[in-house]
Amino acid sequence: MHLTSDTRPARTATILRSAKTTLGPFLALIVVIGFFGVYDTWFGGGGQFLSARNFRSVSVATATIAVAALGMTVVIIAGGIDLSAGTTVALSATIVAWCLKANWPAPLAAAAGILIACTAGLINGVLISTLRVVPFIVTLGTMTIYLGIAKIIARETTIRPDLNEQVPRWLADLLSARTEALWFGAPAGIWLTLALSLALAAMLHLTVFGRYVYAIGSNESTARLCGVNVPWCKMTLYTLAGFFVGVAGIFQFARLSSGNPTSGTGLELRIIAAVVIGGGSLSGGRGAVLGTLTGAAIMEVIKSGCTQLGLHNPVQEIILGAIIVAAVTLDQVRQRRSAG
Repeated sequence: MHLTSDTRPARTATILRSAKTTLGPFLALIVVIGFFGVYDTWFGGGGQFLSARNFRSVSVATATIAVAALGMTVVIIAGGIDLSAGTTVALSATIVAWCLKANWPAPLAAAAGILIACTAGLINGVLISTLRVVPFIVTLGTMTIYLGIAKIIARETTIRPDLNEQVPRWLADLLSARTEALWFGAPAGIWLTLALSLALAAMLHLTVFGRYVYAIGSNESTARLCGVNVPWCKMTLYTLAGFFVGVAGIFQFARLSSGNPTSGTGLELRIIAAVVIGGGSLSGGRGAVLGTLTGAAIMEVIKSGCTQLGLHNPVQEIILGAIIVAAVTLDQVRQRRSAG
């Protein structure tokens, strides 16, 4: 039976599966916030961790990872991976900085940053579909290619547009926590992230393409037999992931006010970790937008809480690594139970 003939039952099953995927990470986020909040209130800084100011700072720090992880969610649900996401974020930010330095209008510079990231995603999808090579290897190669392109564009330096003349206020304030830059209590970039999250969730749960994504991740061979054009879907979903990475590149520029070709090195690990901690399965077929946002928030809340406790960065990295291992182990246990 063709997948398009399955409407309400498939949609309901997908939504229920996403709800189950999200519940665990959401409860974990509440526990983490509660732990650091109680410790800070009773033994630390007098409740500063639970202040609105700290939550705004956490949300701003989370935004770049979270919006890039939205695209990674689609890729992982389809059973893929994108190791080039981090360097593509830096490439996009470098393009934005280069365009602004060349006195391009800011909207055109932002569009160029998104376009280059979409192109990078499309290249990944085409290579994966045509070469029939596993995504891990393809994107491992393109990761260094995009890093090299960014370095060539920036001439192996950091591009710094004039903040007063070339960078408009709306772009500089996109992720600013300053009071005068807030929209209804939060930076504009946070509202943009939420809007993109709602749009992606609707696409995954309410469209035929969304069902195709889950079908490919669950069993690519079966999806192909059911009439799904798998190569076209892979090219589309990697391009879509590139769009979100491009937006993350704009966020990266807004935070740094510059384009650094190496600023995305290692960022892909945090992007993938957000999806995995949020309940996404590296084997494909499972993942949720809310879970990904929760996973990104968990990482940044832990970082903020450890800073409040005075723990050094190496300790934070050890804790984060342990959480990633625990999340992957839990995923493997779930798969064994479902298989058995």
